[in-house]
Amino acid sequence: MITLMGKKVSEGIAIGKISFFKRTTKEVKQIYVKDVEKEITRLQRAKERAIQELKSLYNEAAAEVGEANAVAFEIQQKVVNDDDFNRMVTSIILESKLNAEYAVMEGTKSFIEEGLTAEKGYISGHEIDVKDVSTRLINILSRNWRDKLLIDEPFVLAANELYPSETMQFEQGKALGFITRYGTINSHTAILARTKGIPAIIGLGDALKDDYAGKTVIVDGFEGKIYIEPDYSTLTKMQFKQDSNLAVTQNLERLKGKENVTQSGQRIDVCANIGGKEDIESVLRSDAGGIGLFRTEFIYMNRGKNMPSEEEQYKIYKNAAEAMGTQPVVLRTADFGDDKPIDFVSGNDQVETFGYRGVRISLDKEEMFLTQLKAMLRASAHGNVSIIFPMITSLEEIAKMKSLVKKAMDMLDYEKQDYNKEIRLGAMIETPAAVMISSEMARELDFFSIGTNDLTQFTLAVSRNNEKAAKYYDQKHPALLKMIRIVTNNVHLEGKKISICGDLAAELDMTEFFIKIGIDELSVTPPQVLALRKKIREIQ
Repeated sequence: MITLMGKKVSEGIAIGKISFFKRTTKEVKQIYVKDVEKEITRLQRAKERAIQELKSLYNEAAAEVGEANAVAFEIQQKVVNDDDFNRMVTSIILESKLNAEYAVMEGTKSFIEEGLTAEKGYISGHEIDVKDVSTRLINILSRNWRDKLLIDEPFVLAANELYPSETMQFEQGKALGFITRYGTINSHTAILARTKGIPAIIGLGDALKDDYAGKTVIVDGFEGKIYIEPDYSTLTKMQFKQDSNLAVTQNLERLKGKENVTQSGQRIDVCANIGGKEDIESVLRSDAGGIGLFRTEFIYMNRGKNMPSEEEQYKIYKNAAEAMGTQPVVLRTADFGDDKPIDFVSGNDQVETFGYRGVRISLDKEEMFLTQLKAMLRASAHGNVSIIFPMITSLEEIAKMKSLVKKAMDMLDYEKQDYNKEIRLGAMIETPAAVMISSEMARELDFFSIGTNDLTQFTLAVSRNNEKAAKYYDQKHPALLKMIRIVTNNVHLEGKKISICGDLAAELDMTEFFIKIGIDELSVTPPQVLALRKKIREIQ
């Protein structure tokens, strides 16, 4: 028996035969062409087909795992249409008179290198998405698109790395789990695996040998371990663990309707994070105490240059408010930026610069922001709705945001539209700056939520999607935990409430700490709600 250690990205136990995934792309040869215009036409047609396929993948992913988790395919469409990407590819065809397949391959390398050097926001940390696009274009150009994932027997998939589009092809019950040599825990591939409930381990490196193909493997997604050709004792132990995990999942259903209260009587709210209307049903099924974070930026995505209207947004927010009844619905104003680009913010305004995101874009795009605020305010007439602002770093930003909320209210008064005139306004705590002025902020706003993902990367100076720096991304770093304690204390001193909505909220070994320091609410993905409730009820 051989035991390997990697990074766990999705919990669960998978037992099966290893099947190594080999991409279908043929060897790309350098071929000189006489008719460069014909190659440009071939490239354009391949791009058009790629966009169609990516739109279909987006819709499929949105329906299966929610809009927030389908964002990879929005980004990939952006890559296909990126001016720099197309300039690099077409220049190789025109200047060197080379075939489109080779131009795509070489242009992709230059695009990634230049993007990383220029800190092009939506590329940094998501190189795998660019490679996914490149592979798709080359396969279309060479008419070489065959599905290598559809095999008869259930299997554990092994690969150097997996692209998001490949992860979406996993059939439930066929792909038992996946293991890779490379990757990051926050990649789109890892997120899809977690959402689809597929046990997965990454970062095995060269220890994952091709010779292991066809051998029996156990993937322990709880510990980040894999066992090659396990002995009888290990196999029995892991089978028991697998059965126990299934029993735990079934037993969690019995917790629906129960309170989130410790054995000593301490109560903490448990809500759910969502990214679109498709996720609302999951919130209801999970028995969450409300929507702790509605990431509204996903409503704007996969729409080209067509911004959602006030009426369209209003209907979505109203649907969420009505579905939750008296339970809270926290609508976060759009947090564009990084890996959530939008097409109707164009030219030099495109979200490619570090730090240009959240309220900074909202304040620059006042008309767009007022449209969203009016829709949110109108929805507040139908339920327990509040609004939270992302990436706040100063009191001046808070003053400007409150002023725009007042302006939106005045517009609705003129239009004789109903809304909650006492709507609660809050802010995300995502930067060290927000931590340091949290006392002053607590005097200006009604509630707060700590976004631990961003707070981690801004505090530790490490992108959560950077594979080279992944070992430095530590959400349990003492500095982070101290910041959470400081903010909680400052907010409570002003009589306000605070929640945690980042990935750290779902870390069960942190639950007791959060309760001890007085966190009022934890907001997690819908599938994590009942496990968190179970943990809370076990705490003395």
